[in-house]
Amino acid sequence: MADSRDGTLEVFSDPALWGNQSVSLSNGSAFHDATSPEMNKVINALLLVVVFITMVSLGCTMEVSRIKSHMLKPKGLVIAVVSQYVVMPLVAFCLVKAFQLTEMRAVVVLICGCCPGGNLSNILALALQGDMNLSILMTSCSTLLALGTMPLLLSIYCRGFDLHSVIPYGEITISLVMTLIPCAIGVIVNYYRPKYARIFTKVGLSFTFMAVIGIIIITSYTNGGSMLTVLSGPLMAISALMPFIGYTFGYFISWPFKLNQSEMRTVSMETGCQNTQLCTTILKLAFPRELVGTLFLFPMVYGFFQAVEAALLIAVFRCHQRFVLKKKEKYQTAITEDRLKDASGGDSMTEASKFNNAATS
Repeated sequence: MADSRDGTLEVFSDPALWGNQSVSLSNGSAFHDATSPEMNKVINALLLVVVFITMVSLGCTMEVSRIKSHMLKPKGLVIAVVSQYVVMPLVAFCLVKAFQLTEMRAVVVLICGCCPGGNLSNILALALQGDMNLSILMTSCSTLLALGTMPLLLSIYCRGFDLHSVIPYGEITISLVMTLIPCAIGVIVNYYRPKYARIFTKVGLSFTFMAVIGIIIITSYTNGGSMLTVLSGPLMAISALMPFIGYTFGYFISWPFKLNQSEMRTVSMETGCQNTQLCTTILKLAFPRELVGTLFLFPMVYGFFQAVEAALLIAVFRCHQRFVLKKKEKYQTAITEDRLKDASGGDSMTEASKFNNAATS
C-alpha cells in the first residue's frame, strides 16, 4: 500500500506525466467529457438561475418567529451538524474499508463524505413537508462550518494527499451567499406581502421542477452511458449506500432528542444530501483529469442516487399520508359522530322522562 501511495504521489508531483493520456488511476482509461465547454457554461448558468429562484421560493415559506425559535433552541441544528460532519465522513471511511478500494478511489469517496449539505436537501425537505426554517438554517450552518471543518476532515481521512490548498473557499462562500441572500429576499416578501409569497412559491418551484428535469435529461444524454459503463461495481454500491445510510441515521438519531416528525424528516434529508458540485470542484482542482479519469463522475452518480432514494421516500410518505392517515381521520370522524349521536340521544331521552314525570304528577 505504501509503494502504491508513493507511486501515486510521484505521478502527481511530475507535471510531465499529467498530459499522458494513458495514465489513469481509475480503471485504466482516461475520461473524456462528452459535454462541450459551451454546454457546460449553459448548464452552469442555468444552475445559478435555478438555485436563486429556488432559494427565494423556499425563503417565502419561512417565518421570522420560527427562525428565532430554532436559533434560541438549536437542538435540531446541533444534531444536523454532528450528523453531517461526524457521521457522514465516518460512513464514507467505513464503506471504503469494507469495499477495499484503492487509494485514488478511496480519496474520491472520502472527499464526497466530507462535503457539506447542498441546496437539494431544502427542496427534498419541502417535498416531505419538513420544517423549512430548520432546513435553511441547517444548510447555511453546514456551509459556513465547511470553511473550517473540510480542511480538518480531509487532513484526518485523506492522509498522504495535500488537499488543503485545493479546498474551494471561494465556491463555498458563493454557495453560502446563494443560500442566504435569496432566502432573505423570500423571508422579507413573506413578512410584508404573504399573498405574493404564496404565488411566488408555487411559480418558482414549478420552474425549478421543469429546469431540474431539463438538466437531468441533458446530463444523462451527454454522460449517462459513461456513468453506467466506466464506474466499477463497488463505487456504484457506495454511491447508493451512502445517502441511504445518511437518510436513515438522520431520521432515527433525531428520535431520542424528541424532535417532532417534521423536524426529523428535515434532519434526515440534510444528513443524507451532500454538495456534489463542491466535491467535483475539489477533484478538478486537486488532480489532473487524465489521472482521475472516470472518477470525476462519482459525485454525479452519488447525486443521482441521493435524488432517486429521496424521491422513493417522498413517494412512501405521500402514500402513507393519503391512505393511512386519511383512514385514521375517517375513523376518528366516525367515532366522534357516534358519540355526538349518543349524546344527543341521551339528552332527548332525559327530556322525555322529565316530561312524563311532570305529566304523571
